[in-house]
Amino acid sequence: MIKGFKEFIMRGNVMELAIAVVIGTAFSAVVTSVTKGVVQPLIASVGSANVGGMNFEIRPKVPDNATLVDLNGVLTSLLNFLIVAAVVYFLVVVPMNALMERRRRGEEPEPATPAEDILLLQEIRDLLRDRPMQQGPQG
Repeated sequence: MIKGFKEFIMRGNVMELAIAVVIGTAFSAVVTSVTKGVVQPLIASVGSANVGGMNFEIRPKVPDNATLVDLNGVLTSLLNFLIVAAVVYFLVVVPMNALMERRRRGEEPEPATPAEDILLLQEIRDLLRDRPMQQGPQG
């Protein structure tokens, strides 16, 4: 059972997924800072100044803004999602679809399967084993 788990973890696609999550998280932080620093102030400037942009209170004068409806935050989150989704689509999905289409048409070779790699390594091993040993310089 442990061996199977180790093989699962060491597969290339698991490592690629882990890398993608890390890169996606870092990119999401950049998008969030841009939207909070640039987009959110622009959205807030549209509404009235006394409540804070397009936000409004259901019951005014409640302590700690407990009844504040935060439309600015909702719009900011929506813009974050759209920006991240657009970048993922145009920088990951579209190129991968194009690559898969080229492979279907035969313009791009398929990647070697592990079995083919193993056969190639076995052939190299056999060739090296059958090669006569060369003597080094005698001194």
